[in-house]
Amino acid sequence: MSYKLKYVACLIISLAFILSCESDTIKEKTVEQPVVAESPKIPEIKFTVQNQYPHDVNSFTEGLLFNDNKLFESTGAPDNLPQAKSLFGIVDLKTGKIDVKAEIDKSIYFGEGIVFLNGKVFQLTYKNQTGFIYDGKTFKNIGQFTYANREGWGLTTDGKSLIMSDGTSYLTYLDPTNFSVTKILDVAENGYVLEHLNELEFIKGYIYANIWTTNYIVKIDPNTGDVVGKMDLSNLLYESKTRNPNALETNGIAYDSVSGKVLVTGKLWPTIYEIKFPL
Repeated sequence: MSYKLKYVACLIISLAFILSCESDTIKEKTVEQPVVAESPKIPEIKFTVQNQYPHDVNSFTEGLLFNDNKLFESTGAPDNLPQAKSLFGIVDLKTGKIDVKAEIDKSIYFGEGIVFLNGKVFQLTYKNQTGFIYDGKTFKNIGQFTYANREGWGLTTDGKSLIMSDGTSYLTYLDPTNFSVTKILDVAENGYVLEHLNELEFIKGYIYANIWTTNYIVKIDPNTGDVVGKMDLSNLLYESKTRNPNALETNGIAYDSVSGKVLVTGKLWPTIYEIKFPL
């Protein structure tokens, strides 16, 4: 082969090699990266304030509910609030004061959530693993019960069971006659456990829960434990703090199934708010 032909052949081979490398480089540059799916956003529950009522700023709210067209509130008594009491009673919406129906010894018990079921009132206590039972008309103490949960926080009912929170991500269903555990619901938000479930309210097939130390109320599907909606009440806290700087986080949800009203408040808030949102 002549020198010129050798030169041309080498040139062709070199060009082919360069083009091959460039092709591989292009291929490497155009490889698609895997797309990481984002967690679906929990729908925001938007609300409007319909009315406002006074609330006792000494009430360390642990439970709020309607029964027989009357608003009931239960309170606890932290050691740093000597004026607070562990009691429950009917709230006077003109004054915010509680007409006390039962009070427990705060040196022994810290009052938590209450609920009416089968003509009785059931009340939880914080760390005693003890609950109290009262006649739903006379409010006379007619007994007590125990539970295995280390703490008692919020309490509601679906009309069949007592449903209690204990500060974890679990809701415990109790038989109201023998207090055996019939179901444990693990609550999750976008697949992650949701801790600090506090005051509860059962509204039209869903459980609404305050989240301790926050101003969120979450809507929980009791069939799956999934959070399907979320409401931010921070603006109500900020407004409450302008009237009482000692106001703490949101706690207290009450639903009147007759009128459809929903009332919310918080610990040491000066106001109970009537809010409206899609139920």
